Amino acid sequence: MTSPNRHLLALAFVSLLALGACSSVPETKTERSEVNINDDPLESVNRVTFDVNDFLDRLLIRPMAELYRVMIPPPLRDRIAAILKNMDEPVIMANNMLQGEFSSAGTSFSRLVINTTLGGGGMFDVANEFKLYRQTGDFGQTLHTWGVGSGPYIVLPLFGPSTARDAVGLGVDSVMSPWQYIVAIGNTQTKDTFFITDMAGTALSKREANIEALDALHQGSLDFYAQMRSVYRQYRAKQLGEPLANDSPMFDDYDADTSIPVKH
Repeated sequence: MTSPNRHLLALAFVSLLALGACSSVPETKTERSEVNINDDPLESVNRVTFDVNDFLDRLLIRPMAELYRVMIPPPLRDRIAAILKNMDEPVIMANNMLQGEFSSAGTSFSRLVINTTLGGGGMFDVANEFKLYRQTGDFGQTLHTWGVGSGPYIVLPLFGPSTARDAVGLGVDSVMSPWQYIVAIGNTQTKDTFFITDMAGTALSKREANIEALDALHQGSLDFYAQMRSVYRQYRAKQLGEPLANDSPMFDDYDADTSIPVKH
């Protein structure tokens, strides 16, 4: 694991433990019942982490996303987002292979080759013209396919809504991505620089794409935490091909693609 990885994880979990010590647990029978229904036994800790994430977003991340929007013209932002998507294709391919979805894995491999060559390093999604549409695939999804339950809902420092299973998947996917190893050949410092640049670029691209949607969700929510929990569960259920629990509004994620076939 790179130095930035270690420092980030250490900071995140130390913060989580420190803040959790100040949080309260459900006291009444009604509160405990609600926690069980929502599969959110760590709600008291999650809410503290969520509030810290929200504070950091308002203080730093959202303003940086707005600056990114002002300074980078839309066509260039689209190209950056497309390159980041193209860089995800090896991880999607690997997870589809682990799930036994070899046709989807082949599609992801073809997309990577076509978009990297004909699409100028992934700047343009040429593969769509060949009806090779973007697939879904992450290790949390793979664990789901293998029969592993989602576990309790958790809010990760900096990364936001997740579940125990998806948190593990996030860590495995970060190790699975080949680019950090390719750029690190002969130079460990290059690997660290790439990790920071890739993480920052992905975060800015996603946050910029969701400025208005998240603002609307925040302003229209009596309980922003509960609303985001519902939104995450619906988004994830759609990816996994599970029935949606309710009709809470969804926000646009730059990874979302209506042409993506859901898993069954």
